[in-house]
Amino acid sequence: MTTQRETLQLKPDVLRWARERADLTTDELARKVHLIPERVFEWENSGQISMDWAERVAHATHSPLGYLFLSFPPVEPLPIRDFRTRAGDPPMRPSRNLLETVYAMQRRQEWLRDELIETGAEPLAFVGAFHPNANYAAVADAMRDALALSDDWASSSPTWSDALARLRDHIEEVGVLVTFNGVVGNNTTRKLDPGEFQGFALVDDYAPLIFINNADYKAAQMFTVAHELAHLFIGEEGVSVFDSLLPSDHDVEQFCDRIAAEFLVPEAQIRATWPLVEHLPDPYQQMARRFKVSRVVVARRVLDLELIDRDTFFDFYNRHKGQGNAGDNTTSGGNFWNTQRWRIGVRLASAVVRAVQAGRLPYREAYALTGLNGRTFADMPEKMGIRL
Repeated sequence: MTTQRETLQLKPDVLRWARERADLTTDELARKVHLIPERVFEWENSGQISMDWAERVAHATHSPLGYLFLSFPPVEPLPIRDFRTRAGDPPMRPSRNLLETVYAMQRRQEWLRDELIETGAEPLAFVGAFHPNANYAAVADAMRDALALSDDWASSSPTWSDALARLRDHIEEVGVLVTFNGVVGNNTTRKLDPGEFQGFALVDDYAPLIFINNADYKAAQMFTVAHELAHLFIGEEGVSVFDSLLPSDHDVEQFCDRIAAEFLVPEAQIRATWPLVEHLPDPYQQMARRFKVSRVVVARRVLDLELIDRDTFFDFYNRHKGQGNAGDNTTSGGNFWNTQRWRIGVRLASAVVRAVQAGRLPYREAYALTGLNGRTFADMPEKMGIRL
């Protein structure tokens, strides 16, 4: 029987994998376990560590303890298609934060699918309604028709956040689970990195799901929502990250980019608006305010329609890449229940509460699906404005 202080012989590569998987430096892991960095360095070179310290490392790195006893670092591929490759490079290794987020959303989707089928719901006709070789403008039109939105719907919203909330609500109303979160669950110490991924889509005929990395700028999130919605309409799930300069290696991603651009910034609207703003000091910002997207998205759209040349675009892009819309990057406003409305979504919250009340779902599972428990869960319908 192994005692807590007995020295174990683990594989240095596996100990190093656990730290790197958690995106921690040697110094950062040492601080988490309250040791000097030299001790961590020793573990990762000799593999010799006590059971007590192995448990602490597993806890600090959010790794299953059993993984530390493996002979080789485990391979943890994404359970959905990975569209994040560039220029032929291999896919980025998914972080534990991304993996756990995908797993959590899959659990939500699987439960809701079963619940909907059990209660007699019909499958959603728009999921997979178009082939990836379809006309991108036709898909964009179909998306607006399904959501009952006009070509210039965003112009009537005063802010990016207002437009985003409106788009979210319309998408949920047609049967899609929509989740915005910038952390893993409700753990504010585990932030999601928009440089790793900005969103993903999970395709299902009954419970399609869109997840948006809420750590990203609101203007960027608008494009991500439209892009992931396009994934549902063509029936192709996967995780995405965007670069306004470099085209994706994947035909599916390129197609969804074109659909999203046409959905948010229709060609007819661009051609009608551009002559009115092109000579202003910042024409891209003028159009960004109207369409509630980033200036880079507008500039790229204008380039694609050959209203500016490539030199003009690249000059603008190099000066503004990575910039969002300052002052308009919050959805919660510090309000706990507004935050939960974005993280859980009214569609899922309503279904969970109804299932609990009908005796089809134990409270324990309801707590796991929503990340809320006890009195907080009981308050959810009233605080989130859910009509039952």
